[in-house]
Amino acid sequence: MTNTDDLLRNDAARPFDLTPDQREILDQADRFARNELYPLSERMDNEEWWPEEAFPKIGAQGFFGITVAEEYGGLGQDLVTAGVVLQAFSRWNHALSLSVVAHDNLCMNNIYRNANEDLRRKYLPDLCSGKKVGALGLTEPGAGSDALGSMRTTAKRDGDHYVLNGSKIYITNGAVADTLLVYAKTDPDAGAKGISAFIVEKDYPGFSVAQKLTKMGYRGSQTAELVFDNCRVPAENLVGEENRGVAVVMSGLDLERAMISPICLGVAERALELSIEYAQTRQQFGKPIGSFQMVQSMLAEMYVLVESMRSFNYKVLAEAAEMEVGGGGRGNIHALTAASVMYCANACHDVLDRGIQIHGGSGYIWESEMNRLYRSIKLLEIGAGTTEVRKMIIAGELLKGMPV
Repeated sequence: MTNTDDLLRNDAARPFDLTPDQREILDQADRFARNELYPLSERMDNEEWWPEEAFPKIGAQGFFGITVAEEYGGLGQDLVTAGVVLQAFSRWNHALSLSVVAHDNLCMNNIYRNANEDLRRKYLPDLCSGKKVGALGLTEPGAGSDALGSMRTTAKRDGDHYVLNGSKIYITNGAVADTLLVYAKTDPDAGAKGISAFIVEKDYPGFSVAQKLTKMGYRGSQTAELVFDNCRVPAENLVGEENRGVAVVMSGLDLERAMISPICLGVAERALELSIEYAQTRQQFGKPIGSFQMVQSMLAEMYVLVESMRSFNYKVLAEAAEMEVGGGGRGNIHALTAASVMYCANACHDVLDRGIQIHGGSGYIWESEMNRLYRSIKLLEIGAGTTEVRKMIIAGELLKGMPV
C-alpha cells in the first residue's frame, strides 16, 4: 500500500487497536469485498437488484458465522472480528453489508445465543454457509421507536404449533430471506413481558411478502413488508422461553447498535479515500483543488472524524463482545452501544457532507459513487433506534437513581 493507503486504512499495529489476527481478517475481507462485492454495487443501486450468488460466496470465504462456534459451521471468533469484516465490506458495498449484518448478527447470532441445541443444529449451518438468507422481524406498521410497546403481531398456541397473525415492515432481507427470527406477543395483556421469539421459514403456510420497498439508499439490500395470516409455526421453533422474548430483543438491539457503527466507519473511510483522490486529480484555476486551503481543511476534518470513529468503534465492539447472554438493555453497555452508533452516524454524516462539497457537481450526480455513499447516511441515523432514541437511552442510564 502507498503511504496514503496506510494513513487512511490505519490497520498497522498500535496500542488499543486490533490484534494481528483481527488485522489479517480485516485485510482479507477488504480484498474480497473489493474484488467480489464492489463490482456488484452500481447495479444494486441502479436496479434495486439482489445478487443471489453473493451470500454463498461470502459464506464460502468464512465471513459468515464469525461469532458462531465452529461445530455449527462458524469461526468461533468475537464481535470485534465480526465488526471489522463489516467495516471492510462497507467500504466497497454498503448495501450488501447491511444485508450481511441483518443475516449474520440480527438473525444468526441471536439464534446462536438464545436457541436450544436442536434449533442451533437445524438452522445455523446453512446460515453460516450462506446457503440460506436470514432476517429479523421486529418493526411493525404504526410502531418503530416503540417497537415493543406497539407490537400487534400475536402468536397463539394451537397444539404442536403457534399460529402467528400480524405484519412486520422495513425488514432488511425480508424479500429474500429463507429463515426469519420473528417476535410476536404470546400474552397480549402483559405488554413487553408477553413477547416471544420464533424461527419462521419462508415456506410456512400463512407467511408471505406483501411488498418489496424501494429506498433512497442501500437500494440493493432488499427491504420488505411481511404478513403472517394464520401462519403455523412448529412449537419447537420457539427461541428461548415463552413470554421471555424481551431479553432476546434487548440484548440483540445492543449488539445491533454495536454492529451498525462499523458500517458508518467503512462508508466514511471510502468517502475520505475518494475525496483525497478527487482533490489530487481535479484541476481548477490551473492546479489541483487539493492545493486550496479550504479543501485541505475539509480533508483534515474528515480524517479526524474517521479516526475518532475508528477508536470508539473498536472500544465498544470489544466491550459488547463480553456481554452475557440475556444481558443488554440496561447499564453501561446499553449506553455505550447507543453512544457508539449515535456518534458514528453523526460523524459519518459530517464526512459525507464534506466529501460531496469537495466533489462539487460530480458528487451531486446520482450515478456517482460519492452520491451513492451520501444517500446511505440517513438510514444510519434512523435504523436500530433513531438518533433521538439513542440520546434517550444514554441520558436514561446517566440519570438512573435521580429522584423523579
